[in-house]
Formats: sequence, C-alpha cells, structure tokens
Amino acid sequence: MQLEHWHMKDFAPGEGTADGNDGWIAVTAPGDTYLALHAAGRIPHPYADDNEKACAWVETREWWWRTTFEMPKAGDGERLILEFEGLDTFAAIWLNGDEIAASDNMFRAVEIDISKLLREGTNTLAICFTPVSVVTADMKPTTFPGGAGEQIVKSRRNLVRKAQFGWGWDWGPCFPTVGIWKAARIVRETRAVLRDVHFTTLNIDGRVRIALDVDAFAASAPLAADISIADPAGKVVAHRVLDLPRDTVAEFTIANAQLWWTPELGGQPLYALSVKLLHGGKVVDSRTLDVGIRTIALDMSPDPAEPGTEFFRFVLNGVPIFAKGVNWIPASSFVGALTEADYAPLLQSAADGNMNMVRVWGGGVYEPDVFYALCDRLGLLVWQDFMFACAPYPDSDPGFVENVKGEIAYQVKRMRNHPSMALWCGNNEGQVIHEMICHVLQVDVPYEGDRLFEGVIADIARALDPYTPYWPGSPYGGKLGNSMKVGDVHDWTVWHGIPPIPDDKLIGATDRSPEGVAYTRYAEDMGRFISEYGIQASPALSTMSRWITRDDFALNNEAFLNRVKDNPKNKVDGMILPVTGLPETLEQYADFTQLTQGEGLKFGIEHFRRRKPHCSGSLIWQHNDSWPGVSWSLVDYDGIGKAGYYFVKRAYAPVLGSFKRLDSGGVEFWITNDTLQPLEIGCRLALVSLKGGEVWNERADARVGANESIRVWSASAERIGPSADRALIARGKEFPENRHFFAAIKDIPFADAAPTMRVEKLDAHGLKATVTGNAYHYGVRLTAPHAATRYSDNCFDLAEGEVRTILVTNAAVELAPGDLTVRTLLRHV
Repeated sequence: MQLEHWHMKDFAPGEGTADGNDGWIAVTAPGDTYLALHAAGRIPHPYADDNEKACAWVETREWWWRTTFEMPKAGDGERLILEFEGLDTFAAIWLNGDEIAASDNMFRAVEIDISKLLREGTNTLAICFTPVSVVTADMKPTTFPGGAGEQIVKSRRNLVRKAQFGWGWDWGPCFPTVGIWKAARIVRETRAVLRDVHFTTLNIDGRVRIALDVDAFAASAPLAADISIADPAGKVVAHRVLDLPRDTVAEFTIANAQLWWTPELGGQPLYALSVKLLHGGKVVDSRTLDVGIRTIALDMSPDPAEPGTEFFRFVLNGVPIFAKGVNWIPASSFVGALTEADYAPLLQSAADGNMNMVRVWGGGVYEPDVFYALCDRLGLLVWQDFMFACAPYPDSDPGFVENVKGEIAYQVKRMRNHPSMALWCGNNEGQVIHEMICHVLQVDVPYEGDRLFEGVIADIARALDPYTPYWPGSPYGGKLGNSMKVGDVHDWTVWHGIPPIPDDKLIGATDRSPEGVAYTRYAEDMGRFISEYGIQASPALSTMSRWITRDDFALNNEAFLNRVKDNPKNKVDGMILPVTGLPETLEQYADFTQLTQGEGLKFGIEHFRRRKPHCSGSLIWQHNDSWPGVSWSLVDYDGIGKAGYYFVKRAYAPVLGSFKRLDSGGVEFWITNDTLQPLEIGCRLALVSLKGGEVWNERADARVGANESIRVWSASAERIGPSADRALIARGKEFPENRHFFAAIKDIPFADAAPTMRVEKLDAHGLKATVTGNAYHYGVRLTAPHAATRYSDNCFDLAEGEVRTILVTNAAVELAPGDLTVRTLLRHV
C-alpha cells in the first residue's frame, strides 16, 4: 500500500506534536515542503524573482508530516513492513503516538516491522523532521586546513548525510530540503522474501552469474528459486531452479549473446531476468530485472607514445572508448517533487546530443531507478559519484563512518545490476581542494576523508560490485589530484583562470583576465580524461521571463543577478569580451554568453578528441539545471537547448572532422573516428569569402581506421591567406559540416540579415523547415513558443546558397508553421 497523501505543519524546534487539526496543509509523498507551502499560499514561488530570501525561514522550523491508514493485521507467516525509501533528513517516526524508529541519512532506506504495532481500524503515522541546524549546533566543524570553507563552517553540510547542493552552489540557490522525498509504503510479506538479486556479466562470451539473498523469516516448507532469462525478443535462453538455501548462485552461458554497447558502437539489447521465490511450490515473492550483457574496465596502463603518462580510458566489451558526455546535477532544487516523466526528456537530449556517458555529480543525490533504467535503454554509461563534494569528511567519527557504510552498501546493491554502470567514484574535488589549500598555506597534513575514499568506501564497492571499477575521487591521480599525466582532470583554467598542472606540481597564479580565461587555453590541456570543464551561459530568454517580473527584466536587476550564483557576478565578461564583445541588453547577454559557450566547448572537444587515444574522455560541466538560473548547463531548466548544446552535438558526432590552427598560421584538418569500422572518408575543403563565392575548393580523401584519430590535410598560412572575411569549410557525408574562422567572432563581417525559411507541416506535432542562405549567416537559430519543441539541429552556420533541412517536433502541443521563426544570434534583426 502506497502512503501518498499526507499533511504537514511547522513548529518552533522542540515544540511540535502530531496532534490537533489547525494549520495542517496537504502534501504528497514523495513530495516537497517548499512547493506544498507555495500551493497553500504561505510562500511565493521560491524560483520567482528574488524570493529565495523570503523562503529562508523554512529550514529553521521543525516539520511534522502525518497520515492515517487502515491495514488488516499480519496473518500466520506474514509480516508488515513500513518502508521509506528516503527521509530528508533527521526524522523521528511515530506510529499511534509511540516513537518507533529514527533516520539520520537522506540516502538510506528505512524499513520497520510494524506487524505487532498496528491497531484495528485507523492508524496514525507521523514523522518529525528536526532542523539540521539544531542537530549540528554542538558539532565541531570539520574544515580544510586553516579553517578554509566558510560555507562548510556555516552549514556544517559535511557532517550530515544530506544533499550537499541544498545549501547553495555556484549555479544553484540555497534551499535545504526537508520531508519525505522518496516513496513511502507498507508491504505485506509472506514466509520469505528476495532481499537482493545480483546479476553479473563474467565475460563477453555470454557467461553470466545470478546471486540471490533470501530472507526466510517464517518458512515452513521447502524453498526454491525459479530463474529464467529471456532474450530481447522474449525467447527464454536460460532456465534453472535452485534448491534454497543450499544453492544461491546460478551461472549460465548465453549462446550468441547480444552485447550491450554505447550508441556509436552498437545497440543496447536488454535481457529480461525473472526470479520467482517458491515456498512449497507457491510463489511468495518475485523480481524482474532488465539486464545487459557487457563488461567494463578501466585501463590505466602506461601510454608508450607519451612517456611518463598513463591512459585513463574505459574499455567496453574489450574495446577502448572515448567517453563523450556531461556532468549531471539534480534536475530540481526540490528533488522530492521530481517525477519519472521529468527524466526522460533530459536524458534523451543527452543521447540525441551524441553522448555516451553521464557523470552523476557527488554534491547532488543518488538518482532514482528510472534514471539508470533510461541510461540502460539509451546507451549512456554512468560515472557514479558517491554523495560527497568539495569538503573534508569526519572519517575518524565511528558513528559517521557506520552511517556511510550502510549508505554505500544500500546504494551499490540498488544500482549495480544496470549495464550502464561504468564507475564508482568516491567524491567530487575533496582531495584536490585540500591539496590546493595546503599549497597556499605551505602545510602538509592528510586529507580528512582519505580513510573513507581510499579505504571504507573502496572496500564496500569492490566487495559488492567487483566487476565495476572504483576510483577514489574526481579529479584524482598522479602526485597531485589534477595532474595531466595520470587519472582524470577538472580543467578550470578556462573560466576560473586556475593554472594547469602539467608536471605534478602547482604552478602559476590564478589569472582571470580575458587572456587567462580564453577558451583557446583548452589547447594547453594534455590530460588523460577531462571529467569537468565548462563555460557559463544564460538560459533562454523565455525561461528567464517566466521567473522574472517583466518590469524588472534587465541587466543588473537584483532578480536577474540573483540567478548568477558564481562571484563576481560579471565574471563572464572576461570570457565574452574577446569573442562577441560585451552585451548592452539582457537579450544580447543571452545570445553572447550562449555563443561563447558554444564556441569554447567546440574548441575544447575538438582538441581533446584529436588527442585520442592519449585523451579518452570529455565530460562537460554541466548538462542540466536545478532551477532557472545562469549556469554552465547545455540545457536550461525549461528543457531548452542552449546554442552550446547544438555546438556540442556536432562536435560529439561519432565521426568528427575538425580544424587545428598551427602556431605558424597554417591549418590542419583531422578526422576522428569513434566507430568500430574503418572508414573511407571523402570530403571537400573550401576557402570561402564571407562576402560571397569561393577562393578555392579541393578534395581531401583519407582512410581512417576504427577508433582512430589522424591528420588528413594541411595548408600553410601563405596558401590560405588568413583574413577576417574568409572561412575554411569542410563537408563530407560521414561527419557534420565544420568551419574555421581567422578572427574573433565580433570582428568577422557576418551578414546582418536572417536566412530565408520555408516551413511545411508534417503532422500535428511535426514541421519541416527548409532554411536557405543568401549570404554567410552565423548562429542561425530557429525558435518556437513552447519550451518542449525539439529541433534536429539548430544554432548552425549557413553559407551563401546552402540549404539546410531541420525537423521540428513537439510531443506536448500541436505545431503550426507560423509558430516557427528564424534569426541569427550575433545580431538582432
């Protein structure tokens, strides 16, 4: 029985009670306290204008949630289990006036046998949520050396097992959540239950293992487990009945096994694993899982072509891959209000963007089952951080450590069966921040957290899921955690101006000048795997205008500036000044920041992919937003792809053609092939005048091996004659069209006019737009009024006489040809 309908009320800490009827407001479970308060008219919407301040009181109150239910008592051989998948965070659970359990970890389920606690008729269930500040008031802060970390000291977020981002981040607001954030239910169990089913691929020849954990709490007859595996077409390809408790493990060899791949390498076939628990021949419990046959490993062997370095590359089914992906943050500040339907569009946009990996960042939450199931179906590998971020953690506190042990075991067991699971990672940036602070203070002290990430957590993850790699942190590797020689790198040279670490020692000072944060500095990065890098950009104007009062819709307005959480608020100026120039209006701010993000990420991706196999991964910070703010996301809170999303989609194509500018002024053209097939590439390279016409046009054919990146063409500066009114264009059937400019975007004489567009209606929810260039158009963007509108391509360049066909769809509302408009992003016309 699902416990969905609750009421809640707030009190001064320590003064609450589940009694009385006045002041209680309706709330659902799972659900969110802030949004329930808004629905009841007690607070304005937290996301609107600058209402974050008006909602600050919520975290200071004690919150009680209560519900009533009727449930027949447990019969012979039965028990009734009260299950909470997630309570946020310090919760005392009361049943019929008695406290029966407590929880202090947002990331662990709570299960209570209430068989003997129920009354005949109506039962009252209540939960008291104590404010985090009350619980941590007498705790000693755990900080970095020198007491660094003002926000950590203030919130003590690292002392509690709760989503770290809730206290605010450089892309999100301060809304520490409270309440029942995951499902609540009462389950009737009979005789025995399946506590766990673990599916493992042993090898790519189809050898698999199924291990069972059975709780025979009231068994009075023989137990057995009926195990079957059906292929993607539904045909049973393996079957066995285990005699319990003697046999709890079954191994099978699946003939002609269909392997699970990322999209550029193959399909994502899923097998159906069915386990039925039999008591005296009668089914008393069952489990059905969608599983994939695949192996995953992490290759960290020496790179012979770059002495003194090591590879950091994922090996899927024996094939080294280039990970093309993004970092994922919670899809809302109010995680309890998210539904299954919220995940599909965002993850589909990642797959549509030619991505094959998503990193679940350690400052958020362990995502729900539907997230990982979608990744399975879409072919998105998951780099899974454990939920620790940018802080030291009290690894010598026995109570804290035991709490973490339970959390890690619970989460690994919950997620390990997914073929998409590629890596367990200890934390985000804890070690590297510690190193940087030690360097500044000239001290040498151990990182408080090492005993967790090098020991406790590592041991549990490896024991429970030995076939999935574990990595202690991100970034991590080498003598220093952000070394470009070993492990993974967070490249914040671009944007924050933090110096690179080429030789395992910190060098240089932070440089936030336009030269110091220029996106061309990505070319300095010789890292093995770039697991974080990004450029901040505005959301769509339509997204901002939904949440900011129109009268206040301007640059330097407080409501707008509150959406820029990174400081200083104008830090983006150093990035966009040399690219587009500075904006004068909010409209220009949106366009200029989005174009700079797109150009910068394109440049970085092309550099990293050309370095294959020495670099084997690009994970952009970040894919999505938790609220309608200004951030590094590719897709804004309303689900609208920024210009950067489309730049990235083209740069992440399975086959990439890219230009490399040489110090001599010459240019090379490279082909990067991420597929398993060798390719005969036939392409044309043209030097065009932006005023019209071609200077020259020639073929550049090449054979590119499977999983290879090679140079296929070059030209000297004298031959090209670089100038602001010329561009190199590469076209071929195997890769997206690409171009190379010889000046900053702001200094190039692009056409002011928009291209010509003809729109045809395909059906109620689909349009076909034919766009024709009448000059060289930069940043051509199609827009429609509804945020759910999707485009097969967008924010592209269009040369004179070039024709591009774009498919436009919207599953939510009907589209009409008049809904679609076209313009160029650099200039408003």
